Amino acid sequence: QVQLVESGGGLVQAGGSLRLSCAASGTIFRINYMGWYRQGPGKQRELVATTTSGGSTRYTDSVKGRLTISRDNAKSTVYLQMNSLKPEDTAVYYCNAGVVAHGHSNLEVWGQGTLVTVSS
Repeated sequence: QVQLVESGGGLVQAGGSLRLSCAASGTIFRINYMGWYRQGPGKQRELVATTTSGGSTRYTDSVKGRLTISRDNAKSTVYLQMNSLKPEDTAVYYCNAGVVAHGHSNLEVWGQGTLVTVSS
């Protein structure tokens, strides 16, 4: 069984900061990529940031310069440092990963989501 466990969500005022964490567990031979998606009220789920096994990163335009994704391969953990938060960042944030597991060259796994609320 492969699982993603998220933590770090909560309530923060505009301009504040939060740090989200997502740890992968189970029998995983390799993590191809890890990233973060979010879904705000009445919105579709959208990509926030991703990082590949080679260390490349990509961000959606609205978070560039404010949110930073990083990865600790030894701990199979990805982080999202969120600075200068805006009310528009309010959403459920989901961790996502593509992993090499038994019988899978790329198994897509999702976390349960963690709520981030930014007050004005």
